[in-house]
Amino acid sequence: MTPPLIDSSAEGPEAVVGRSSSTFYWPMLLLPRSKRAAMFAIYAFCRRIDDIADEPGELEAKRAGLDAWRREIRSLYAGGTPGGPLATALKGAIERYGLPRGELEALIDGMAMDLPDESGHGIRAPSLDELTLYCRRVAGAVGMLAIRVFDRADPATEAFALALGEALQLTNILRDLSEDAGLGRLYLPRELLEEAGIAGTEPAAVLAHPNLPQACEALADRAEARFREARTLLANCRRGPLWAAVAMMVLYHRLLVRLRVRGWARPDERVRVGKRECAWVTMRCALGTPPAR
Repeated sequence: MTPPLIDSSAEGPEAVVGRSSSTFYWPMLLLPRSKRAAMFAIYAFCRRIDDIADEPGELEAKRAGLDAWRREIRSLYAGGTPGGPLATALKGAIERYGLPRGELEALIDGMAMDLPDESGHGIRAPSLDELTLYCRRVAGAVGMLAIRVFDRADPATEAFALALGEALQLTNILRDLSEDAGLGRLYLPRELLEEAGIAGTEPAAVLAHPNLPQACEALADRAEARFREARTLLANCRRGPLWAAVAMMVLYHRLLVRLRVRGWARPDERVRVGKRECAWVTMRCALGTPPAR
């Protein structure tokens, strides 16, 4: 098999983020230029390795693609020459903000958890412990990188970042139930499915089960608890440098509330926070007057 190219596209991180509809875009947009560039590089890296896991292709090629990025990250920390625009941007962020290599590799480990197993299935009904590990890798790692860009890498802020990261990822899981099922994945944890009386793990069947709302509400309760924990931990942090993280917390909590109002009978009905609302919340947080919720 031909070794995969790390970064063959000429597209830079800002272009990757700009064409994304992610809520992430708005809080990052108002950051100072160097911080914005670093956060865009982190986001674009997440998108690139997520695409490796999600796009059609052979399992071995996906594994090779993730392994190639792991080698590239290690090379950057060893002083190697970046393999393209994204790697160049990451190198600048690493050097300017002291980003921990372990957190970038944790992101790759998280994406590897999404790969199909030997039976060809993606992740299905993980245990609560496995789901917590997945959230730590794909979301907690982003938080641990971001707080260094925001210049607040102390123990209290790290605890806040991890709580918020899990809250955001659980909200994403509840928002993307149908999309993930289309990829053969089901992130609802096994214990919550069993408590709801759902025995199977085939994604489409679980989403069609009449007891699906019970399992989703239980996971939403866990997300809500992590949001509460993040707000409590934030009281021990200096909020000024963390305004972008506060904006994400407000926006994603609004998304969680709207998902619960919509209910779980039709998980394919998309729930969003609109662009104007994202911009308004972002501006309020940047000015130091975040909305209460």
